[in-house]
Amino acid sequence: MNWQYLLVAIILDVAGTASLKFSNGFTKILPSMAVVICYLLCFFFLGIALKKWDTGILYAVWSGLGTVMMVTIGVLFFKEEIDIIKIGCILLILIGVLGLNLAKT
Repeated sequence: MNWQYLLVAIILDVAGTASLKFSNGFTKILPSMAVVICYLLCFFFLGIALKKWDTGILYAVWSGLGTVMMVTIGVLFFKEEIDIIKIGCILLILIGVLGLNLAKT
């Protein structure tokens, strides 16, 4: 069940970051409210997941997968550019997250 809490925290983190982009520097009220709500809920679920996860592993998975998801959203929805170097770096992040999870077992 802890994977589910972590996954919800990652999705809320990404939603909060995407909302931050839409908030236009906190000048738009609804996206600004979404940022605060998403981050509060994100840390709530992250705290629950921390009950069973090692802190370092949890943080690496949360930040790594959140980064990969945000880059993907940036490319697909915000028309950010992607190149072979960025793709390679994303793969390295995924390999690192996978390696940390395999090492903890």
